[in-house]
Amino acid sequence: MSEHELEHDYLEDSKQKILVADDEASIRRILETRLKMIGYDIVTAADGEEAVSTFSKESPDLIVLDVMMPKMDGYGVVREIRRTSDVPIIILTALGDVSERITGLELGADDYVIKPFSPKELEARVKAILRRTSSNKASFSSGKVAKNVITTGNIKIDTARRQVFKKNERIRLTGMEFSLLELLVNNSGQAYSRNEILQHVWSYPADHRIDTRVVDVHISRLRSKLENDPANPELILTARGMGYMFQRIS
Repeated sequence: MSEHELEHDYLEDSKQKILVADDEASIRRILETRLKMIGYDIVTAADGEEAVSTFSKESPDLIVLDVMMPKMDGYGVVREIRRTSDVPIIILTALGDVSERITGLELGADDYVIKPFSPKELEARVKAILRRTSSNKASFSSGKVAKNVITTGNIKIDTARRQVFKKNERIRLTGMEFSLLELLVNNSGQAYSRNEILQHVWSYPADHRIDTRVVDVHISRLRSKLENDPANPELILTARGMGYMFQRIS
């Protein structure tokens, strides 16, 4: 096999795979075409049960998931996948249905895009999340990872391996939950506004009109996993009139 063929096979093998699950064939076609054009492998599903099955067979790097689908809705799909996997999930939700978005985020989705949507907006979300969740995998697999463990109270945070332990028990975080925690921990005592967090972690553009509840839900999820009493947090504090900050405890 020639060097060119070897390089081609390597590039093919290293492509990130995205599962697009939507019962509208036109949306599946558009997203499959657009995402393939920017270098991703795409697999598709037309209903929730097929989405779960395809996920198990294909092990994608990210899922784009419609909420309203036959056989099993998007919420059910998120629940099933979150039993075993932290794979990034972007949900597609109806315009104006805030409760839909919040429910999806509370179940473990990493971000949402509102229908009707711009394919460019979705592409930006996909790139931002995969950049966050895959850059560390590359350095870890190459062996170029320096040990960096932060201990605060009964919590240990391994920023190199992106792992968190509470009383020596591994706590499962999604990629974006860890990225949010990492931002706050590495800047302990510094308050970040919701917009600043969106810019740092999700790569949202600076825009005061953006719905910042994605941050609030992720903070709530982190507190439920890390705090001894999530209703009275000691680690992830609310900075009144500002946003959130991390406080290390001895």
